[in-house]
Amino acid sequence: MNKEDVIGLSSMPLQSPTYPRGPYKFFNRQYMVISYKTDPAAIREHLPEPLEPVSDVVAVQWLDLPDGQGFGAYSAAAQIIPCTYKGEACNFVSQMYVDNSPPLAGGREIWGYPMKYGKAVLEVHGDTLTGNLHYAGQRIATGTMVYKHDAFRGDLSAERDMLARTQVTLKLIPDIDGKPAIAQLVAINFEDVVVKGAWAGAARLELLPSVNCPLFDLPVKHVVGGMQIITDMTLPYGRVLHDYLA
Repeated sequence: MNKEDVIGLSSMPLQSPTYPRGPYKFFNRQYMVISYKTDPAAIREHLPEPLEPVSDVVAVQWLDLPDGQGFGAYSAAAQIIPCTYKGEACNFVSQMYVDNSPPLAGGREIWGYPMKYGKAVLEVHGDTLTGNLHYAGQRIATGTMVYKHDAFRGDLSAERDMLARTQVTLKLIPDIDGKPAIAQLVAINFEDVVVKGAWAGAARLELLPSVNCPLFDLPVKHVVGGMQIITDMTLPYGRVLHDYLA
């Protein structure tokens, strides 16, 4: 294998790359987003400068991804902190857990998504949309939301705003000597977004303490509400907002 062949690989290992080149199209991608009030001091501790918090409201979201080009089918859960970067409204992805190796590896290596392996499940039980997250054999989070109670609502601006808002990650990759090779805030904006359905309604959220899956470090004080979205969209490559090593 010559130099051009090596550089042309999309990912490791060379015999069977973990993921192909992007961008990556998703079909029937489903969210349940539960927003809640938490401790403002804890938000500041979890938010790297120069990002700035905007309120005491954060969110835990479950994602069911049945058809992701290059990644396959998988599920995920994430903790999101609304913030600003130089006045621009953003969502900082603080923690994320997935159950499939291609998106886990690609998410960390390309965009800096803070992905670890965990089992997130989003499904309907009777009249309730239910999300569960298990990590290291322990149930860490359970979210529930009423199922499509506002089926005739015409204004989907809140859901479109959430999907359009810039996502920010903290991308940390060490060099071979253990020192930082990359330390960046990375921005990602979804493209070709088609909202196929969106509903809002009452929700509840329970978080349990776990040392290696610390969603509980942003404790639930009061649940604001829930949001369910079904969408097609494209995940493109991102851009560097801030380079800590520059």
